[in-house]
Formats: sequence, structure tokens, C-alpha cells
Amino acid sequence: MDIQLLIETTVKKGFLDLYGTEIESVELQPTRKDFEGDITVVIFPLLRYKKGNPVQIGEDLGKYIVENISEINNFNVVKGFLNLVIDDSFYINFFNSIVNDENYGLVTPSNKEAVMVEYSSPNTNKPLHLGHVRNNLLGYSVSEIIKASGKNVYKTQIINDRGIHICKSMLAWQKFGNGETPENTGLKGDKLVGNYYVKFDQEYKKQIEELKTQGKSEDEAKRDAPLLLEAQEMLRKWEQGDKEVISLWEKMNKWVYDGFDVTYKNMGVNFDALYYESDTYLLGKEVVEYGLEKQVFYKKEDGSVWCDLTDEGLDEKLVLRSDGTAVYMTQDIGTAIQRVKDYPSVNGMVYTVGNEQDYHFQVLFLILKKLGYSWAEQLYHLSYGMVDLPSGKMKSREGTVVDADDLMEEMINTAREISQELGKLEGYSDEEKEELYKIIGLGALKYFILKVDPKKRILFDPKASVDFQGNTGPFVQYTYARIQSILRKVDFDFSSEIRDITLHEKERELIKQLELYPDVIQQSAKNYSPAVIANYTYDLVKEFNSFYQNVSILGEENKEKKQFRVQLSYKVGCTIKSAFKLLGISVPERM
Repeated sequence: MDIQLLIETTVKKGFLDLYGTEIESVELQPTRKDFEGDITVVIFPLLRYKKGNPVQIGEDLGKYIVENISEINNFNVVKGFLNLVIDDSFYINFFNSIVNDENYGLVTPSNKEAVMVEYSSPNTNKPLHLGHVRNNLLGYSVSEIIKASGKNVYKTQIINDRGIHICKSMLAWQKFGNGETPENTGLKGDKLVGNYYVKFDQEYKKQIEELKTQGKSEDEAKRDAPLLLEAQEMLRKWEQGDKEVISLWEKMNKWVYDGFDVTYKNMGVNFDALYYESDTYLLGKEVVEYGLEKQVFYKKEDGSVWCDLTDEGLDEKLVLRSDGTAVYMTQDIGTAIQRVKDYPSVNGMVYTVGNEQDYHFQVLFLILKKLGYSWAEQLYHLSYGMVDLPSGKMKSREGTVVDADDLMEEMINTAREISQELGKLEGYSDEEKEELYKIIGLGALKYFILKVDPKKRILFDPKASVDFQGNTGPFVQYTYARIQSILRKVDFDFSSEIRDITLHEKERELIKQLELYPDVIQQSAKNYSPAVIANYTYDLVKEFNSFYQNVSILGEENKEKKQFRVQLSYKVGCTIKSAFKLLGISVPERM
């Protein structure tokens, strides 16, 4: 039985035996480091069941617990806190039960129900940027954490591959491209297409200024600029299935997808299912008809269809325009329903989308509930804040948006500079060095972003993130590499169980930290927050470094103690690697 559950059960029974009173709950917490003990029973909430001196009640319960739980060998009472000392045998038995468990903390999915996690969802008119970096890292990590908590997971995205913004880059390439391709320029396809989206904007602004000199107002000039009119005409042709426009669209989108694939691979994220707006933008129209029949929606005089959410404290939401065309809400309703049809085991979805869309998802989930879909109760918007860079730290080529590829390259370069300054890479080949720079640079980026609660805005400093001290990815990676260095020096078999030893205080603290790992995964999954895993790993690493500095490992003369400390180091290394894998971060065998 779990020791906390055992203590809780025994306190309840003890209260009944000692005072003849039943109690509903027991509050437990870790014992403060400045007192002797491991788990503390908080007495104050129990005073509503039994009036009296909290110290005396603590003494009574302490004696009762020691008599009835063999794993508790001592106690002390400080004011209204009963501190329980757990016997070394409990920690040693627990450690022996996990030391060779390769999947410690992870729960194999046993039920058929699945969760679908949507992330990335880019436009095909430009490369991925800094905002996409946080989005992808969050979505991928949350997927891995939910999977580790015992649920099946499908990773998905919807690619925004149609609309006026896509036609703008198509038109600009057609007019100004001179046959440029990724092959003949050496540019990634998404970069090439993004350049023409920028080119469209530049030429469009020139036309606006020209029209203004001819006497048109700003609004008239924006509306009547020939380039915009041509882009609008191209969109109409696309929607009518014009062969030439569709052929150009397919060619340029293919360039972008090839470019995205390179970025995703470098970032270390992947997907199980892809949805395209060009396939889904009409999906919700049938649902609107169904919603009208069920009186979830209503039609206005102009023919537009709305959902009245004023009773829920929201407003009225348009779901179909008067000309019969779909809006984003229509599409999202249809896409959600289609996903459950495609993956019948899906009983919940997580949408990784920035906090500027909070209201949109509040409305979407409410409409799906009104339409009667039971799985709509299991929808979650993983809302996250923006990522800012300190001014002047890094500029994209256009000087506005920070490109994801450029950021990752900058991180690898920063890791290279700092590693070379530290000068600890003697004996590494050039290839090994480059691989290490990539592991450190991308690990620093991912950890810096994921250690922060998703809802908070981030100020990302590339240089600070690659610090080898403090709460950073490289600090954790360095500790893992230190452990591997210890293990490489071991010249004996350390696999057998050790039982008859007295634990050092630092060993006990380290085992207590390891014991938390399964609950940390569950808590992280429940809160959709990789920050819970990241900060747990930092605490584990700090605890190991304290152990390393205070306790001799390979220099220990007692054979059993030495073997146990090697085992403990090994298990901490395994847990760091496991936790970092959930964050999508690699760990180096040496640094």
C-alpha cells in the first residue's frame, strides 16, 4: 500500500480508537527540511473533530501510528505538526522495486479511448516563426506526457493552405519570380514562398501610394490596388477549380511542406494525422443545417445563421454568412466532428493555440456541447502566452518576425561559442562536437520555453538559456553526463539488490525525489503543463548534485554502500533521461 494512504487510513482509525470520533480527511505534507521527519500530519484541521491541545493530540496519534505502521519508527510534534520518521527499510524496499524498471513512472495505455492533440497549424505562405516554436514544443510535449500518463494520443494539425493570403504569395511569385524554385536558389521552399508573400506586400504598398497621388483616399487605394484585385480574382478561380491556379497552388504548397518537414525534423516534433483547410473549410455547413433543425442555431432575415449564446454570458456568434459561405467557426465545428469520425476512439481534444483565441474556443466548445456531442465535455484549449526576445538580441531577415530555423541555428551557434569558451571538449571529433552543440542548443531552447507555465508570456534570452548553471536545460544535461561519467568508471557488477544498509540523509532525500516521479507525470498531464515535469527534473538534479558533493560514491570503502550509491546514480540518470524525453529533449552521454 502507498505509505501516504496507509498513514491516512491509520490516522482515521486512530482517531476513532482514541477519541471515538470519525474524521473525513487527513492533511499530509512533506516534512520541512529543518525538522526531523519525512511526512507531516497537520493537526490543526482535526481540531474541529476533537477540541484540545494540538500538541497532545499529535503525541497521541504519533504513538498510535508507530505502534500500527511498521515502516514508521519515530515521530516528533512541533506545535500543530506531527512529523513522522519513515524507516530506512521502506525507502530501500521502494528503491529496489524501481531500480531496474525501465518504464518507471510511465503508464502503458490500457483503455481504447484516445486524446487528440492539435498543434503547429501553420499557414502555407511563410515559414514557421518564434510563436510556432512555443506552439510546437508545447503541443508535442503535452502529447508525450498524456501518453505517459496512460492514454492513447493522436498528434494532429490543421494546415491553413487556402485563402487570400495564400493567393498573395502565389500571385507575387507568378509576377516577379522569374521561375525561381527551391532547387535553383538553394532556399528552403517555405522561405522562398515567404519571400514572395513579403514581395506582394511591398508592391501592394507601392500601388496604394501611387493611387493616393491620383486623388484616391487611403481606403479606396487599398481596395482598388490592382494587385489585391488580381489576388481576389485568383482566389475566386481557385474556389471554382481553375486548373492553372490549382496547379500553381499545389506546386508552391509542396515547396512549403518540404520546408516545414525539415523544420519539424530539426525541432524533433511529428504528427500522426494531417488536416488541410482546403479539405475542411466546407465541412461545417451540413452541421449548420442539423443545428437549425435542432434549434441550436437560428436564421436572420438576410439568410445568415447564428448561435445565440447570451444566456451563457457570451454574445451571438455567426456560423454561416448570408451568401452561404463558411466562417472559421463553421470549419472548426465540422473539423472536430470529422476527427471523431476518422478516429472513433477519440474522446477529447487539446487545441494548442495562442491566448488571443481564448474566446473563439470558449464559443466552439459551447456550440459542440449544444449540438449534443458527449465528447465536447472533454475539449481543452491549451492557451499560451507570446514569446518575446530582448530587443536587439536577434532579428529575422525581414527585421520583424523571428524565423524558427534562424532561432534554432542561433541556439546551436550560442552553444558552440559557450562550449568552446569552457574548453571541455578535448578528444571529441568535429562530428561529435557538432552533434553535442545541437543537443545543448536545442535542449536549452526547449527547456527555457517549457519550464514556464504555458499561460505566461515569455521573455526568451538565447544566451541566458545556454547557461550551465541554474534552472536551464544545459545544467540538467551536464548532470546527466556527469552521472554517465561515474557509471563508465564502475568496474564491478552493481545489479544485485542491497538491503542491509543505513541510509545517508542525502540518499534518503534523493529516493524521496524519485518517488514523486509517477505523480508528477499524472499532475503534468492533468494540467497540460510540461512545466511541472521540467521543474521536477531541476529539483531532482539539484538533489543529486547535493548528494554528489556530500557523499563519496566510487571512493566509498564499504562495498554495499558503494554499490547502492552507484545504483542510485544510475536510477537518477534514467529518470532525467525519461523526463527530458517527455519534453522532447535529448541528453548527451558526455559533455
